[in-house]
Amino acid sequence: MGFASLTLADGDTVDLSNLNRQAYSQADVGVKKVTALARRLKAINPDLTVHEHDDWITVDNAASIVAGCDMIFDTIDFLDIVAITAVHDEANRQKKTIISAVSAGWGAAACYFPPTNSDVCAFRTLFGLPEHGSVENASYVEHFTHFIERIADALDPDVVAALAKALTVMEDGTPCPAPHISAGSFGVASLAVTMAARILNGDAVVSAPNMIVANMSVIAAGGASKTVLL
Repeated sequence: MGFASLTLADGDTVDLSNLNRQAYSQADVGVKKVTALARRLKAINPDLTVHEHDDWITVDNAASIVAGCDMIFDTIDFLDIVAITAVHDEANRQKKTIISAVSAGWGAAACYFPPTNSDVCAFRTLFGLPEHGSVENASYVEHFTHFIERIADALDPDVVAALAKALTVMEDGTPCPAPHISAGSFGVASLAVTMAARILNGDAVVSAPNMIVANMSVIAAGGASKTVLL
């Protein structure tokens, strides 16, 4: 794709539960994710420059991380709503392009947030968060449930049912037990990078408040991907 410099930001460690959908192997289990991924990327292209930020994204460090990038890919777990909001706030303040992408069962969903002159980031608006200030008391269960309901028509019914069941047993502060599969992860990568390439080439890309939802199961049955107005 021509990207010569990447910054990886993650404070997590590779676990067995990651191997069904993330670019790691058994040998990476127990290794810091940024270290293992940097090693894989350098094995593909030894000339690549990889900056490893081995820490969680927070309100305190989001500004410096965003400042070092021209384009941001937000694939943060929605459980950490504080971190996601911090990244979007900084991308909006620094007028940086940001693409948010999530795995959605047999497919992917992605939203492009172009630089704007607004002092309120579009992510907060889309998810019903306060326009300014802390979101530490915001319930990710409430806001994620609202998000799923809004894109449900574009998802596979089995995926919606699995997520609905998971959300009934979730509480703020606990991991989401919803299953993930590699088809969705590869779909996320394909969709997000295609959007990035078009943005860099000056081609049209659907932007917020619209979200692209590509459901491979629906496509395989003769349907098409959808653009959902959030």
